[in-house]
Amino acid sequence: MLLGYARVSTLDQDFALQLDALKVAGCERIFQEKASGAKEDRPELSRFLDHARDGDLLVVWKLDRLARSLKQLVLVLEDLGKRGIGFRCLAPAIDTTTPEGRLVYSITGAFAEFEREIISQRTRAGLKAALARGRKGGRPKALNTDDLAKARAMLRDPSISVAAIAKVLGVSRVTIYSYLPEARTRAQQSV
Repeated sequence: MLLGYARVSTLDQDFALQLDALKVAGCERIFQEKASGAKEDRPELSRFLDHARDGDLLVVWKLDRLARSLKQLVLVLEDLGKRGIGFRCLAPAIDTTTPEGRLVYSITGAFAEFEREIISQRTRAGLKAALARGRKGGRPKALNTDDLAKARAMLRDPSISVAAIAKVLGVSRVTIYSYLPEARTRAQQSV
């Protein structure tokens, strides 16, 4: 079954050109969405994925209607491939059900993999350089030694709740529990 997906980014944009092209292509059902392509949560795309079955074909007018970045496009196309769903783009013409379309998709995937490896390589080099300068990675500690001492002192008073301690220190209860496991024990005993 040919299934179309049309997307516009803003309320003042029109679906007409996309819908005409998708109908001419033979789409039996078209999922329409007004949402930014950068958003990962797109309800109509999710509905399409729920509706589509092995052997179906997703048709879009242009690649940017499906994804805004190469990475996002590769992820969507990988997901479609795993589900046995083909992909066709009308402009430029890409059809993963043909050898040529799979070649174009493979080249696209190779570039995306290359990009991921370069980013990973840069990240490792940056961390190594920072470590050489004496900097440690990771986020800063939520509670310093003084804060921990205050929290322990307040924790000894049974009239002060863990939520109150967290509020005084400007952190969440989960943070208190992770730094002071005895706080969780106390909370469990009071239940």
